[in-house]
Amino acid sequence: MTPEPRRTIPWVAASRDDLLAGAVDRREVRTADAKSGATFERLVVDGRPCFCKTLSGSDDWIMRVTGNTTNWEFRVWRAGLYQRVPDCIDHAILGMALEGAGPDARLSILMADRTADLVPAGDEPIPLRHHRDFLDHLAAFHAGFLGWRDDLGLYALADRFRFFAPDNIAAELTVTDVPIPLAVADRGWRALPGRAPGLAEQVFAVHADPGRLARAFAGTPMAFVAGDWKLGNLGRRPDGRTVLLDWAYPGEAPLCLELAWYLALNAARIPESKESAIGAYRASLERHGIDTGGWWDRQFDLSVLGMAAIIAWEKAVGSEEELAWWSRAAARAERWL
Repeated sequence: MTPEPRRTIPWVAASRDDLLAGAVDRREVRTADAKSGATFERLVVDGRPCFCKTLSGSDDWIMRVTGNTTNWEFRVWRAGLYQRVPDCIDHAILGMALEGAGPDARLSILMADRTADLVPAGDEPIPLRHHRDFLDHLAAFHAGFLGWRDDLGLYALADRFRFFAPDNIAAELTVTDVPIPLAVADRGWRALPGRAPGLAEQVFAVHADPGRLARAFAGTPMAFVAGDWKLGNLGRRPDGRTVLLDWAYPGEAPLCLELAWYLALNAARIPESKESAIGAYRASLERHGIDTGGWWDRQFDLSVLGMAAIIAWEKAVGSEEELAWWSRAAARAERWL
């Protein structure tokens, strides 16, 4: 089998056909964690098992509600940011092709097939060692991109807080086949005031004026973030590296916001308390050379509120314990606003 190419310059193919030239054993698949409307194909290229993801704003609701009209992943690839990840991260991408322009452009992403390395689906907690490695590699990723500034036009910080805002998803709720996450989000937002009125007041205020929260992060460190550190996108290579797929929400953001994302979306499978996980990530930042004194409390508290603005709907249809944790933690952000 031909070894995977080591490219220092990102490979951008002229078309999807060029990207997949010579591919055999092509099979369309539907991944268990896929929720966006993108299409997926498993294939073999030059003897190497591969995976191809194809998406466009015309059939990907996530691109529409996030305002991704310029194919952020392609911009990040073309800018060479994937090549700058620390050695502990395997992004698996081999090349991309973008056809067309604007919201209906079609982006194809060719990846090495990492299916065997991905975190198995399910509800069981993952091994503590794997979880701690994910946190340490997240910290290494942030340390490697500390101070990065967005000159590519990626996902703006204030816009992140309105990802699932009721008025932002309203149009998507009128389609014939409403995506399940949006249907649940609609139900969760309606339930939130009754279950956690204080949290509801906070997050709806953020939706109304997301710039206020974004400005409150001033003076705390920012970094480039991939944006979606959930277990459905993570895996573990035989050599211990972390597989990190689907950089769907890239941009400049607070370090702790991506930690909060990890805590929120993986809550059921984290094998330790949130406080222990937070402490482990912070300790990893210190090991990777980032002094967390002087800014940590402010950024973490604000990040929890920002994540609540994104995901409190999911907590509103979940357990009382989980909702209570996010309510208490988000309330601490008020001292910084």
